[in-house]
Amino acid sequence: MAEDCERDEPESSDSLRTFGAFVQGLREHAGLTREEFVPLVRFSKHTVESIELGRRMPDREFVERAEAVFGETGALRRAFAHLTRQPGLAAWFRKWARLEQQAVSLDTYECRLVPGLLQSDTYARAAFGNRIPPLSDEQLEAQVVARIERQQILRERPNTSFSFVMDEHILRRRLGGTEVTRGLLDYILAYADLRNVSVQIMPTDSEAHAGLDGPLALLETPDGRRLAYSEGQETGRLIADPKQAAVLHQRYATLRSQALSPLDSVGLMERIRGAL
Repeated sequence: MAEDCERDEPESSDSLRTFGAFVQGLREHAGLTREEFVPLVRFSKHTVESIELGRRMPDREFVERAEAVFGETGALRRAFAHLTRQPGLAAWFRKWARLEQQAVSLDTYECRLVPGLLQSDTYARAAFGNRIPPLSDEQLEAQVVARIERQQILRERPNTSFSFVMDEHILRRRLGGTEVTRGLLDYILAYADLRNVSVQIMPTDSEAHAGLDGPLALLETPDGRRLAYSEGQETGRLIADPKQAAVLHQRYATLRSQALSPLDSVGLMERIRGAL
């Protein structure tokens, strides 16, 4: 989805950098190297480094585990309560991005461009390069970094189920040029090879399509809540009402039945890749 891009100016990352420096200071005060800290909080080295450098929004699970390591002083919890900004993420998308970090399943349908979680960096740059009004180099870089950072959950959460359905024409558009499209298809195919990731293509010649109302994202929380997210130009809406969310989950289930199977979808992407 267009999820992590659409603001003329990405928000300041000062609070993230401050929080990250605070985490690093507490870690060093505890006499721990980053390599020693990583297994204690059970997050990857990449994630810990990104948090300490202010490039990634920490979730509550990280804060609670770090608090236990640092002696339950409550300092991190208080600092986390004031952490409200995430660079490169649209204001309306931040809550959904935090929910993604805890989801037991995440489903995405797109008809406009490749979902953000599957975008290569060159494709993301091409997408942001088409932004109107144009982004500055600094703004574009912040958007790309935020998008690529989000993708870590695909590998860091192997017990979370990720499903993607996208329209065939998206992959044939050649956004950014032929080389960008080749790299994008290789990128998607590598993710499609993961056991927890399913990628399906809705063929252009399909005579039935349950997603005509536009893109959507769905997730299920650890406590069984089913939520949805709908986005348009310069706006997005989190849908928590159980009845509304149930309708969208039903539409997505129908979409999956209408799309090519994951195996056939991989075959189609390989053929598109081979024809470039």
